[in-house]
Amino acid sequence: MTQQAVRWTADQVLALAPDAASRKAGSKLGAAGPWSEAGSSDEGAVWGLCRGSGSKPYQTVVDIADSAGPAYKCSCPSRKFPCKHALGLLLLWSGADGAVPSGQAPGWAQEWMAGRRERAEERKTAGGGSGASSGDPEAARRRAERRAERITAGAGELEQRLADLLRGGLAAAERAGYGMWEETAARMVDAQASGLAARVRELGAIPASGPGWPVRLLEECALLHLLDQGWLRRAELPADLAATVRARVGLSGSAEGPPVRDRWLVLAQYDTADAKLTTRRIWLYGAGTGRTALLLSYGAAGRAPELALPVGLAFEAEVSSYPGAGQARVALGERFTPPAPAAIRPKGLTTSEAAARYGEALRTDPWLDSVPVTLARAVPTPDGESWQLADADGEFALPLTPAARSRPDLWRLVALSGGAPVTVFGECGHRGFTPLTAWPEEGGEAVPLC
Repeated sequence: MTQQAVRWTADQVLALAPDAASRKAGSKLGAAGPWSEAGSSDEGAVWGLCRGSGSKPYQTVVDIADSAGPAYKCSCPSRKFPCKHALGLLLLWSGADGAVPSGQAPGWAQEWMAGRRERAEERKTAGGGSGASSGDPEAARRRAERRAERITAGAGELEQRLADLLRGGLAAAERAGYGMWEETAARMVDAQASGLAARVRELGAIPASGPGWPVRLLEECALLHLLDQGWLRRAELPADLAATVRARVGLSGSAEGPPVRDRWLVLAQYDTADAKLTTRRIWLYGAGTGRTALLLSYGAAGRAPELALPVGLAFEAEVSSYPGAGQARVALGERFTPPAPAAIRPKGLTTSEAAARYGEALRTDPWLDSVPVTLARAVPTPDGESWQLADADGEFALPLTPAARSRPDLWRLVALSGGAPVTVFGECGHRGFTPLTAWPEEGGEAVPLC
């Protein structure tokens, strides 16, 4: 069996699920009962027929060896990728009971695999050519100037709204309700300042967030005012800070950094969604560079983003950085190997070092909610009615964020620890620590927590 056919764990398979419903439905199909003619090949194909409600079984095939990441094909009508049948097939394949033996793929699976490889080769060949011109640079410059003017107008209007709020008193925000902020956010969308719109929407939820909300509202208004002023005075800022401001208002730009080739461990993957967009965040750790990098992938509302990487596996690839001070986001370039198991772990910090790292990051990006960190020898312990991660060798602890405390997967972290130290990767910020992946102290597979 080749390296490409090394079987994944159930946790690594379920980390690919586009949502909780798919994870649950796929788990039910991870047994041999509904499957027939299942098999796998050393070339990285996994296939099978899944009995459904109709007379014909669903034809399901997964390409796990493509360096572009796992790909899926199923004859079911689902619009989710991967669908529950693909997840169930991979769960069946990940078991050690021989339910998915090695063999030769049937014609329908071979045809799909061959078509994928052929199209990938065509894209690679086309990408290596001279390529066409990216368009009229003068027209692009004028479009950029017009958008900047619209954002400037929106920032000026937002400054006036914030000034009116402070003159009238913060209690007016509670009386006005969410509608006032939604209207302001809509104005920022019209101004093509999506970053400002997102922060304005967050303001609307603060008056209903419980005791102490006026202080939190004032803090967030101050940060929004700082971002407004940063945009309006961007010509006076250092280049890196000006790039950060542009990204924060919604002008992310393009990945301009030189390609960095490394073996990247998939640390975590999770989705957030609003009415229009699903955003997938994938954290990577470079074994050679020691760098933690962020991939963002998007899908229309109700649809999962296409990019999915199994947590705990590693692959060799190039990434390029986006501009901005302390920017973790990268664009994924050429991938040279498919995801495969690897004995790689990021270097861990103490809880106090993690808090200090977030403080240092705020100097270059005051609007940063959190930074990615790995805690070494952390112990999940009760903190009244909540939980915290305590340093096994010190006296400092990080509280879990409210979102993490209410998450059903928290029990997995507690069970993995059993009162003993564990290694935990997550996001550390002013609201606390959000655990995303954990490893047992004495070695073992990564356990996704989201």
